[in-house]
Amino acid sequence: MPSQESHSQPAPTEAPVTISLIAGYRNDGEPVMEKLVVEAMAPATNSPATNAPGTKLPANKPSGAKEYRLLKSPAFVRSLAAGDRIRFPADNPAGYELLKRSGNLCIRVLRKDGIEEVANALSPELELLDGTLDLQSPRVLVYSIHVSIGFQSIEILLGRVIGQFPGTVWYYGNVYDPADGVTPLDWWQEFLAPV
Repeated sequence: MPSQESHSQPAPTEAPVTISLIAGYRNDGEPVMEKLVVEAMAPATNSPATNAPGTKLPANKPSGAKEYRLLKSPAFVRSLAAGDRIRFPADNPAGYELLKRSGNLCIRVLRKDGIEEVANALSPELELLDGTLDLQSPRVLVYSIHVSIGFQSIEILLGRVIGQFPGTVWYYGNVYDPADGVTPLDWWQEFLAPV
């Protein structure tokens, strides 16, 4: 997968760990958590090299907060993809602070039955575009693919392959504002801008 990471990026400081992020809320108001595999990272400095596309300057952080890089895209937590850097925990409703985007798109594919045959058809096609299958469960597939591949190319591929499997739907996990599900976040503009 193409990487927008600079050689000056901090290296992981520990072996991969699992953290739990809020994926949504039940009807009774209790949070639904998703476990994500991450690697702890040394805190980035506020230099021009680390304030590249998709970067936020650090805010006040709760005691004990660490910086992490997601190793895989989540199935349910919105607005994140593999490679994104976050600070966790954070004192906000999401429970984390997005520090830097990786440039990866999170693609979620759902089917009530027979997701394995969809994976067998779709995974090799996405791998040809440097995409990766991050998660496969009985009803869900989650892929990561860099935005530089292009929305049109990705959407044509998904439509062609998924169209062969009735009852299968797909959607982006980090393209639209979670508040309304339709407003583009536009974070990719910086990654696609000419250099």
